[in-house]
Amino acid sequence: MPDNAQLTIWGRANSVNVQKVLWCLRELDLAYQRIDAGMQFGKNDQPAYLSMNPNGRVPTLVDGDFVLWESNSVMRYLCLAYGKESPIYPQAPKRRAAVDRWLDWTLSTVQPVDRPVFWALVRTPVEKRDMAAIQKDVDAEAVVWRIVETQLATRRFLEGDEFTIADIAVGTYARRWLGVEGVTKPKLPNLDRWFAQFADRPGFVQFVAPPMS
Repeated sequence: MPDNAQLTIWGRANSVNVQKVLWCLRELDLAYQRIDAGMQFGKNDQPAYLSMNPNGRVPTLVDGDFVLWESNSVMRYLCLAYGKESPIYPQAPKRRAAVDRWLDWTLSTVQPVDRPVFWALVRTPVEKRDMAAIQKDVDAEAVVWRIVETQLATRRFLEGDEFTIADIAVGTYARRWLGVEGVTKPKLPNLDRWFAQFADRPGFVQFVAPPMS
């Protein structure tokens, strides 16, 4: 097993995909160093970074001589390499497949509808916002969160009674959905109840809860 003292995360702390990985690292109680990269920090368009991650995105994990990119793959790796006894990534094939399904879903379904709302309400100056267009995007994103609402009607967490990396992956985006203001969103009581259950976990408090930027 590799020595986790070698773990390095490249990526800015306000990236939702970096936040997922940092939260996972905290759940596994792993030591690491983080290097700012992306947006105002640059680096991710430089040859040295692109040699590690040809997509030029964040995060990138460096573990000794092993390099891995794509946030959900990084979380899976960390659990397999360092957290085999942790319940956050189940061993049983069916339970693991169910968790993996949510990780894939965040990128295929949640991220595309989250991005326009987040950028419009967090990273766009107030005077440049088209609120009518933004509300349409919010309505489209609400359809996705109703899927989570239904899933949680009979479960404590996304895949049962145990908190898993599925909750990390979806929970980082839920923080953005619940945190944006000035628009009309549906009441989703199961989502609110689920969110409250992990909102005081140290990894969430440290990496995901701070003001969005």
